[in-house]
Amino acid sequence: MTVAPPHEPEIEPRSAVVRRLLGAAARHPAIVPIAAVLLALLIGAGIIAAAGLDPVVAYAAVLEGALDPRSLDYTFSVWGFICGMALAAAIPLRMGEFNLGGNGQLVLGGLAAYVVAAAVPGPLAVPLALLAAVVLAGAFGALSAPLATRFNIPIIISTLLLAPVAVAVVSFLIRYPLAEAGSGVAQTAQLPEDARMWALGDLRYSNVGLLIIIAMMVVFWIVDSRTAVGFELRVIGANRRFGSYGGIVVRRLALGAMTAAGAAAGIVGAVIVLSSPYRLIDGALLSPGYTFAGLAAALLAGGRPALIPVTAVLFAVLQVGGAAMERSADVPRQLSELLQGVVIVVLALRTVLDARRTGRSEH
Repeated sequence: MTVAPPHEPEIEPRSAVVRRLLGAAARHPAIVPIAAVLLALLIGAGIIAAAGLDPVVAYAAVLEGALDPRSLDYTFSVWGFICGMALAAAIPLRMGEFNLGGNGQLVLGGLAAYVVAAAVPGPLAVPLALLAAVVLAGAFGALSAPLATRFNIPIIISTLLLAPVAVAVVSFLIRYPLAEAGSGVAQTAQLPEDARMWALGDLRYSNVGLLIIIAMMVVFWIVDSRTAVGFELRVIGANRRFGSYGGIVVRRLALGAMTAAGAAAGIVGAVIVLSSPYRLIDGALLSPGYTFAGLAAALLAGGRPALIPVTAVLFAVLQVGGAAMERSADVPRQLSELLQGVVIVVLALRTVLDARRTGRSEH
């Protein structure tokens, strides 16, 4: 009687193993953001090289300009503002919505803070100014929620269209009713001493406003990861139809998310106005590009609150180091805006492709 040899397990070919590992790596959530940054840097290097300049020298100048010990105070300040505007984009992003109205919410927050701080004397000026910024900017952000849930106007559209209206109104107020008498610049008068943001030691640019923004990020992380509201946001962001069937009230959630997003942007505007030069200057809140950089940081982090401080570092370095790159490498600082734009385009393209893939799978 012959005994059959034991069945030997089939050995998976090495090529199949490599393909499976590569496929798993490609599906990792960090791959697309890293690829977006690398692609942006390569495109920037190509543009610099095409202009007859050295990309290595240009990028080295960016790092040196942003991380120089004499510039760290300013870099931290810019990082804080970008983090705050990233929150304004990330909160709705967790439920799959895009807030493109950061500019309007930012300037309204600055306007409310200035008006209240200039009118209220004493130690309550700064707290009440911050509260006014939260109320006005939060209410303005909340407008987009009923427009979406009741009238089917997408939040991405309503925020994009409402922001220029707010910017124009604030610009008018700065140039006329609130204008400083006798000034040749479109600006308001300086705030009094007791209406200025509290200093942080001997730092020139960073103040207690930076700590307030960090506190906001901590609160967002706690809400996102430790509360039912954060869970509902993530569920709606992953599959809105499933979340609605599960009993989540999308109307209420959208209203809360957009209110919180507007409030975050309003706090940033208030901190900027209550900091040096302690006044509202027409266009000064928008010219640094904090809204654009914050949106890029939020997209790069996928809306995850724990990653926003990390991704914001990249754009703070690009923004602060761009001036140094222009001085020492003769590369226009607008290149940093181009790099941010490439990152946003790549990540937005990925979002569109994921949405189409999800729609095909549901059908």
